[in-house]
Amino acid sequence: MNSASCSASLVPPAVKPLQLSVTFRWLLGLSALAVISILIWQGATAQGAPDPVANGRDPAAAMLDIAVLVFREGLECILVLAAITANMIGENRVHTRPVAAGAGIGFLATIATWFIAVGILQDLTENVSALNLQAATGLLAVLVLLVVMNWFFHKFYWGGWITLHNRKKKELLGHVDDALLSRNRLLLGLALLGFSSFYREGFEVVLFLQSYRLRLGNELVMAGSAVGLLLSGTVAVLTFVAHRRLPYRKMLVLTGIMLGGVLIVMVGEQVQEMQLAHWISTTEIKPLTDMLPAWCGTWFSVYPTVETITGQLLAAGLVIGSYFVARSHKRPVGAVAATA
Repeated sequence: MNSASCSASLVPPAVKPLQLSVTFRWLLGLSALAVISILIWQGATAQGAPDPVANGRDPAAAMLDIAVLVFREGLECILVLAAITANMIGENRVHTRPVAAGAGIGFLATIATWFIAVGILQDLTENVSALNLQAATGLLAVLVLLVVMNWFFHKFYWGGWITLHNRKKKELLGHVDDALLSRNRLLLGLALLGFSSFYREGFEVVLFLQSYRLRLGNELVMAGSAVGLLLSGTVAVLTFVAHRRLPYRKMLVLTGIMLGGVLIVMVGEQVQEMQLAHWISTTEIKPLTDMLPAWCGTWFSVYPTVETITGQLLAAGLVIGSYFVARSHKRPVGAVAATA
């Protein structure tokens, strides 16, 4: 199977492309303009110079980061599920039910994992200081996000992940009439595909959000997650209920760019937490102290210290470098949405 046929199999061929009306385009443009205006207004009215040892960020900025993280993972989950259920039409539509059931179990397992992670971190706080715990969990989250944002990783692993699910689905459905394959085994296999598609992303989200929860508390994390879930749910309804063929690749690229911004913010926050925990030194760049506006620290965690700026530049270099390395390699046969 070549990459073109794999990409085409994401959506049933009978589905018509989603047509955006002129009114919708205007509303979308006005919404974007409103968001940009709010950001400019917030930056212009922010008072004070950025403090490299100050802890905390603007709640709206943090909530936006969380929403982007959740939406990005939700979009990748929808892409995998769309690939699995693409050809389940007509008489085969009944096979979408165990996949949906597996995804539902994956959602419940994600919630259970959240409470388990919270319990483990609460136990650790009895023996480890809060600053050290925040620095440790934040460092782990940044490392995982670096892997998620690695274009070279996506080219060979993410495409293989979708291909593996499609191959397993074909094996199950290809032997559906085989006497050796019982109906229960077929249902279980499809349910496991749905479960693994959802829980893989859910586990990453739980891991990401623990660092935010320790710094910001449960309420803000829940609010940002709700926004991300609402956006993901909208895309899921359009994909699986309204049967719309959405521009998945463009959406993944767009959210990937936004996630790159989140990565820069997380790295800045992480370096700052490591400074507060006295894991690393704090070397202030005095010429930048007065030059950097307050909103750079509020929204992007850019502080006038050698350590924070160096860390953010290294993270950006790794992501951009992996993108060009991935482009220099030929796309492997069977890779799906590799450039996402």
